[in-house]
Amino acid sequence: MSGILDGKRILVTGMLTERSIAFHAAKVAQEEGAEVVLTGFGRISLVERTAQQLPKPAPVIELDVTSPEQLDGLAARIGDHVTTLDGIVHSVAFGPRNVFDFLAADWDDVATAVQVSAFSYKALVMACLPLMPRGGSVVGLTFDANLTWPHYDWMGVAKAALESTNRYLARDLGDRDIRCNLVAAGPILSMAAKSIPGFGDLAEAWEKRSALSWNLKDAEPAGRGVVGLLSDFFPKTTGEIVHVDGGVHMVGA
Repeated sequence: MSGILDGKRILVTGMLTERSIAFHAAKVAQEEGAEVVLTGFGRISLVERTAQQLPKPAPVIELDVTSPEQLDGLAARIGDHVTTLDGIVHSVAFGPRNVFDFLAADWDDVATAVQVSAFSYKALVMACLPLMPRGGSVVGLTFDANLTWPHYDWMGVAKAALESTNRYLARDLGDRDIRCNLVAAGPILSMAAKSIPGFGDLAEAWEKRSALSWNLKDAEPAGRGVVGLLSDFFPKTTGEIVHVDGGVHMVGA
């Protein structure tokens, strides 16, 4: 029995450890029949070790999403492994520690957060566009920016920029048959979570408000949401945000 991504070629960015949503997106994508190419930044040896835990081997390409030179050469480097792409997973976000203090943060730190967490979504897709002549699906990861969250501060603003970027990208790439959607995941105890001061307060909010039980150590539900949007089961869905958060987004109190 074939999977929902049978024969598709998917680029997954931002994977670091087995607790990351990107890891589970890559894992489920492979289980559903996709050929996966990974990118990592900085700790490439760790990404390569994590990749060994996937069901099938997957090549790892180093990518700094803020580097024009690396983005310019990305399609060629991906082309060493696959001739085309059917999907892209953007799982990249970063903010200097000061962005988690809304009133004290300066522009340089905020600019870094917005560039890495939002502008890179557009930059990544444009770099890969030559490999998507038949269209495809782009899926990014956000943390619901409709609300303020304890301690999240300018990263929340960066995620709001990401969500707006997704809508404009969906508008401008629709005529190329490229769908652009986001998964708004609940909090996951990943390496990225360790950089968020007061992450425990976010976790407490989920314990109180989640309609469905939420496991901070289980990133697979979010990974499955990503794979669903990568598949052909949403052929006319674009510019959308799908919540995989246990229902917290719709619970007032």
